[in-house]
Amino acid sequence: MVENIRNIAVLTSGGDAPGMNAAIRAVVRACSFYKIECTGIYRGYQGLIEADFETLDARSVRNIINKGGTFLKSTRSKEFQTKEGRKKAFENLKANNIDALIVIGGDGTFTGAELFSQEFNIPTVGIPATIDNDINGTDYTLGYDTALNTVVEAIDKIRDTASSHNRLFLVEVMGRDAGDIALNSGIGAGAEEILIPEENLGVERLIDSLRKSKKSGKTSSIIVVAEGDKSGKNIFELASYIEENMDEYEIRVSVLGHIQRGGSPSCFDRVLASKLGVGAVEALMNNKSEIMIGIHHQKVVYVDLKTAINGDAKLDKELRRVADITSV
Repeated sequence: MVENIRNIAVLTSGGDAPGMNAAIRAVVRACSFYKIECTGIYRGYQGLIEADFETLDARSVRNIINKGGTFLKSTRSKEFQTKEGRKKAFENLKANNIDALIVIGGDGTFTGAELFSQEFNIPTVGIPATIDNDINGTDYTLGYDTALNTVVEAIDKIRDTASSHNRLFLVEVMGRDAGDIALNSGIGAGAEEILIPEENLGVERLIDSLRKSKKSGKTSSIIVVAEGDKSGKNIFELASYIEENMDEYEIRVSVLGHIQRGGSPSCFDRVLASKLGVGAVEALMNNKSEIMIGIHHQKVVYVDLKTAINGDAKLDKELRRVADITSV
């Protein structure tokens, strides 16, 4: 193991996700275990530019493993996108004797980290945290499991109303570019149809499917729609189109929105965060840089940041097949 890593800084950036606090806790306590100083950076890359730093120890992160969001706060920094902003950030790291950086976030966070590391030769490791589960090279990202459970619980409650009033509910979930939340929560909640951005099945197919469901005896239906689905300009336009072409249902729309990002992280996300946080510290101690710590078949793996950023997270076609079979 490398002995010249004396101070590791950690920040969270981009959209918050349940499990970020648990990951920070794991990083700080791993540093404490290995006798490495740990510095928390508030407000992401903007805090890095403004030297908004605080020394963290094992007691600094007590009682946060069960908290959603991130106590280090998160912002999107336009200044960090400039060479001048990144130079300020580097100077602040050097002035505070920080040897390496751990960033917790998604592809935007990793893009900034890779560029920063290359420009100033700062050892950098990423921990994937986004409810969309759309980072290549890892089976799961922090927050995804918690978001799924939040969505399924919400749809279960919506179904009670749908069944009571013979209504068709369109439920929009997050996923502008990836349909993992929609596909998995749709299966888990027993949705009749699932619309995702990876597939443009068309509104006519949807209408045809709903008519078949009605003829088979279904008196209510749930359609889960990822926000990036291309069937309409938005979910309300889609609802209007269905209403114009089908008078069999009374239609309602429910947009779950940012409720999916909040709440106490699930046990799965807490354990995952702990694995990835410890793995990130140990990667830096082993002279690894410009990598993401991922999870594959329950094992911690190293993935080049470039691969994590540019690779395509594949749609699970088997899961789509299961959804089609179970929705008849």
